[in-house]
Amino acid sequence: MKKMFMILLLICFSTQWMNAQTMAFSAIEVKVKPFTQKDIKEAFEEVFKDVEMNKGAIVLERFTGGDSNGMTHRLVFLYTLGEKMIADEFWASDKNAAFWAKMGNYIEDWGVSYSGRMMSWKEGNLETNPEVHIWDIIPEDPAAFKVAHDKIVDEFKDEFKDRVVGFGTYDIGMPNGATHWVGLTGKDTVDHLMLYDKMEKNNRFVKLLAERGGFDLIKDFSLNIISSKQ
Repeated sequence: MKKMFMILLLICFSTQWMNAQTMAFSAIEVKVKPFTQKDIKEAFEEVFKDVEMNKGAIVLERFTGGDSNGMTHRLVFLYTLGEKMIADEFWASDKNAAFWAKMGNYIEDWGVSYSGRMMSWKEGNLETNPEVHIWDIIPEDPAAFKVAHDKIVDEFKDEFKDRVVGFGTYDIGMPNGATHWVGLTGKDTVDHLMLYDKMEKNNRFVKLLAERGGFDLIKDFSLNIISSKQ
């Protein structure tokens, strides 16, 4: 699984794509050995400390709730299609090889990997809102879903201030058959619940939710951002 994921990353970061403005991601879920989160965080920050990023980011996350399929952590690579996020020399370096060797010592099991695109993306502050809630879905009409999603983000700017709000696709390795996802950040679980309680009492918000059309909810889960490199 690790070798397959690394091949996927090399393809994503070295291929010249047609649409240079579309943001995309590649993620892999892992189950780390007990009491090794600190070690993984240190290895992550050490290897990417001096790496120059170009229009992208790498995020290390810990599952905190929902359906995680027994996995404990996730690595997510965010990049712009058509742009090399990191120079090719890094992926062939001893530093990169040493990082994956260290990770192998801490990882008990390699989970699924998948890639997709961001169809809608509102930036936020990950330092103040480090917990991510993600819904994996299959919308009946993805285009209508996006239109209503964008209306919600636009009309409720105050409620979503400093929060990342995203909607996108799963194009490779669709987890459990999900074709799309919705993501939202907050301070913690209580902060998310307080926001949902407030929004669900707003008639306009409820109306816009309905405008998204029908969808199948495959699963939902939450993660806490442990470290990131931008």
